[in-house]
Amino acid sequence: MLSTKFTREFEVDHPIVCGGMTGVGTAELIAAVANAGALGFLSAHTQPTPAQLDEEIRRTRSLTDRPFGVNLTILPSMRAIPYDEYRDVIIDNRIRVVETAGSNPAPHLPALKAAGVKVIHKVVAVRHAVSAERLGVDALSVDGFECAGHPGEDDVPGLVLIPATCAKVELPIIASGGFATGSGLAAALALGADAINMGTRFVATEEAAVHRNVKDQIVANTERDTDVVFRKFRNSARVARNAVSTQILEIERREEATFEDIAHLASGARGRARVLAEGDMDDGLWWAGQAQGLIDAVSTCKEVVDTIVADAEEIIAKRLPATIRY
Repeated sequence: MLSTKFTREFEVDHPIVCGGMTGVGTAELIAAVANAGALGFLSAHTQPTPAQLDEEIRRTRSLTDRPFGVNLTILPSMRAIPYDEYRDVIIDNRIRVVETAGSNPAPHLPALKAAGVKVIHKVVAVRHAVSAERLGVDALSVDGFECAGHPGEDDVPGLVLIPATCAKVELPIIASGGFATGSGLAAALALGADAINMGTRFVATEEAAVHRNVKDQIVANTERDTDVVFRKFRNSARVARNAVSTQILEIERREEATFEDIAHLASGARGRARVLAEGDMDDGLWWAGQAQGLIDAVSTCKEVVDTIVADAEEIIAKRLPATIRY
């Protein structure tokens, strides 16, 4: 078993995380991740109201007695989001770990810390990691440019970003972006990280509550089948390439284009309804990272975790010592 600073501090068996994914991070998936010995995060905003998040936490607890957390993404929105109420539901349910992302988590830290909640904050740059450590978070999830979602505007891949961050902070580091195999876990540990985060790999599992077409598309796709959209608006986002992402990029190339010109295409609600729920793979944006190119089958969460850990252990204990000569 691979014991790291992360597994010891967060009391899980394996140094593997399933970060919060809007529309995907629901009870069935997160409970399965937890039962496999990894740490999964429910997505707070997948639930339309704080009361529904309360129900989803209870539903998850009916499926597992292992640790799991909740993701609280703090981003600008066209509608007012009651972040404080979501946070209070997390605290009232005695959730022990929260993953924050997006804007500065400082307004929420006093209440979370007072309740004994550990905070993992997602960052996309070394300078952000240093600032988050100074704020008092407990761990960092470091997103390289390969990841799905919002990788920032610096275009720094994990091979550079992970060790650069490890050199500047002392907190446990979770490496994110491009991870789906045991060799990736071994590499992340060699770079100084204490765990890996996987999103796309966990979407392509039996327990993920998305249409089978989504899972099969991830398996069929290669590492080249993603697009980075919204770069024109300095809100870069990596998504699976399809008709909608291609259309958005065509519009973005127009000098006079504004976000309003693509808002109807970029709607998260559209992607969740048309793609994730109905399986129409070309009728909305959906998140996927370059790790698609490493995924060759839809498996259970237990199979994914067990295989990755076993392969990493073999690489570290056997393959590398047999390869290296002094």
